[in-house]
Amino acid sequence: MAVTKSERALVDQWRDVLALHARTTCELDRALHQHGLGASDFEVLDVLAEGAAEDGGNAYRVQELASRVHLSQSALSRLVARLEKDGLVARGMCSEDRRGVRVALTDAGRARHAEVLPLQRAVLCRMLGEERGPTTR
Repeated sequence: MAVTKSERALVDQWRDVLALHARTTCELDRALHQHGLGASDFEVLDVLAEGAAEDGGNAYRVQELASRVHLSQSALSRLVARLEKDGLVARGMCSEDRRGVRVALTDAGRARHAEVLPLQRAVLCRMLGEERGPTTR
């Protein structure tokens, strides 16, 4: 099957997006490592710190977090367990659905988030900022 010029351009653009994501995630992991966090760890803390869950509360159901941080529910559950062990989040049962689990930042999690937020944002600016211009292959 012959690939058209427009299909090739679309595939190239997709691969550029994937490469930029991979480079940015690696930079975030490197920068956050000294604070005991990885890019996905920080993303969970950031979502929890940013705002209210769908029900207006300050804790998110695991399913809500999974949709916001783009991890599978099992990967997110392992990550949340690690963050809980480190004292950065707390898990509890949902009052409206005893099968559900809610996750909230602890005071230590809020402090760690505030400590590394400028570092994470600096990496994002460096990797994704407007001054970068379009990606090239």
